[in-house]
Amino acid sequence: MASRTLLIGIDSGTQSTKALVVDARSGKVLGEGSAKYGLIDGLPPGAKEQDPATWLSATTKAIKAALASAKASGNEVVAIGVSGQQHGFVPLDAAGMVIRPAKLWCDTATAAECEEITAALGGAKATLKAIGNAVLPGFTASKILWLKKHEPQNFARLATVLLPHDYLNFWLTGEKFMEFGDASGTALLDVRKRRWSEAAVKAIDADLLEKLPPVSPSDRPAGSLSAATAKKLGLNPGILVSAGGGDNMMGAIGTGNTREGVVTASFGTSGTIYACAEKPVVDSQGEIAAFCDSTNRWLPLLCTMNVTVATEMVRQDFGLDHAAFEKAAAKAPAGSDGLLLLPYLEGERTPNVPDGTGVYFGVRPKTFTAAHFARATMEGVTMGMNYGLRRLADLGVKATQVRATGGGAKSKLWRQIMADVFNAEVVTLKVAEGAAYGAALQALWSWRLSQGEQLAIGDLTDEFVRVNPAETATPNPKAAAIYGELQKLQDSLGRSLRPAFSAHRRLVAA
Repeated sequence: MASRTLLIGIDSGTQSTKALVVDARSGKVLGEGSAKYGLIDGLPPGAKEQDPATWLSATTKAIKAALASAKASGNEVVAIGVSGQQHGFVPLDAAGMVIRPAKLWCDTATAAECEEITAALGGAKATLKAIGNAVLPGFTASKILWLKKHEPQNFARLATVLLPHDYLNFWLTGEKFMEFGDASGTALLDVRKRRWSEAAVKAIDADLLEKLPPVSPSDRPAGSLSAATAKKLGLNPGILVSAGGGDNMMGAIGTGNTREGVVTASFGTSGTIYACAEKPVVDSQGEIAAFCDSTNRWLPLLCTMNVTVATEMVRQDFGLDHAAFEKAAAKAPAGSDGLLLLPYLEGERTPNVPDGTGVYFGVRPKTFTAAHFARATMEGVTMGMNYGLRRLADLGVKATQVRATGGGAKSKLWRQIMADVFNAEVVTLKVAEGAAYGAALQALWSWRLSQGEQLAIGDLTDEFVRVNPAETATPNPKAAAIYGELQKLQDSLGRSLRPAFSAHRRLVAA
């Protein structure tokens, strides 16, 4: 067999790490590997943490499995790209050692710190002016202040702040830096100017700026694979490691969302909807994140924290496998006869309801069935995402086609619900692992630029990213009308129950 030119794309997520081996000439996925893990048990309500060492072990296993699946030699690999869960806070000491477990994007225990930072910046409007984003519990900034307030001894040791994908890059290359996309999710970056906001940094600590790594363009490599890590992975030292990025930024590349007009929806544990923009899209209400992307542009994005986490909870409680769950849900009509889920299981980010909890509204004898609960859960989390999609439209980012990824996109029924709720065509991609594939394509882009070529990332995505036409779903006008009315009801319930959510949180914490 003639020697091939291969890429490795890594997606380090909340529940698992996945690796793809991709042919650099054809863009074809030749091999896949994965390794699962969980969160640290026994933490207080709202706290979500992982040991970063878990990610390194899982990445090693996933890469070796992917190479074996592709029947590939490590000598054929020329570049690696890393996608990682956004916003997680990895604190390193002066020796580059992890000080404590990483607080993750889904950690909602820092609401008080968000309020403190926002107040120090002069309020919500001043915060948006300084950084382009609201300071939300999911973002990194409040986690750093939390460490300062709750673990001062650990904060005293803090020398470097990294995000999960940055930590993997550090392990791969020995270099500490952030690229624009993932850095914009810290709530410390001025997204308009793509540089650290001194005001936001000083709102946490006067000396924090020196602990933040340099910010770099997304087409500039993170570095070269170190000899020590290369030996563990069975790869050649010195191969290129691209800048990488957050999972949403890499998912945008992997779904061909590299030009204006395309919207991507990721239906995983959490849900995200985002689009490519040539200029910053700053939401005056602070509900849409004004992120940078990982192609040196911008990525207006909404995030909901509760998607397949809700459907999996219901599926397991009724003792159904995935096929039986979908079959049950299909027995209920669109709108589930008025059974409606408010899907704020452990707080929510869009809308910003950190104290939220799940509510099933419209429970009565007719709707107290597995079919109704299954379908209402699918519908409820989709309408939760549509809340943000409508806000994007208000800001000028309109969807005529939604590219769906993640576990939810595998379900034919759910794709139809998406099309009806969004009132837009929904398509899937030939390569389902959008974030890992995007990481591989960014690695290819960076590698080809390093070879002296002149090309845009859109040239690569146009060539390699393909829609799966057999899975396209188009809106049913009757169902779309039903969901339009239910959407209004869900929005109204969400607003009216916010005082009750806060009271409930106090009761549970007592």
